[in-house]
Amino acid sequence: MSRLIAAVLLTAGLAGANLAQAAGNPAKGEEKVKQVCAACHGAHGESAGPDFPKLAGQPEDYLQTALKHYKGGVRRKNAIMMGMAAGLSDQDIADLAAYLSTQDAGLYTKY
Repeated sequence: MSRLIAAVLLTAGLAGANLAQAAGNPAKGEEKVKQVCAACHGAHGESAGPDFPKLAGQPEDYLQTALKHYKGGVRRKNAIMMGMAAGLSDQDIADLAAYLSTQDAGLYTKY
């Protein structure tokens, strides 16, 4: 019986590990936002216009998941975003999400 419990706990732990997101570096994310995202989403994720979502202040795990879905091209299909995400590593995605999630969307002018 104890082996069964140990096997269940081990399996649950391994499944949970797959769901974990990489830890991001907001400082590196800020530089990457300027290089990759700023043209459409703004330097701080405040967005350049109504056609582009505001990313500032979005939850970090949501941003990571969304970028991974664009990169995979299965769950989210947008030609521009798929192209932008294609070259991002998991660490790049984590850094971008860490920076954008710390930005205050309320500080920026509404379009």
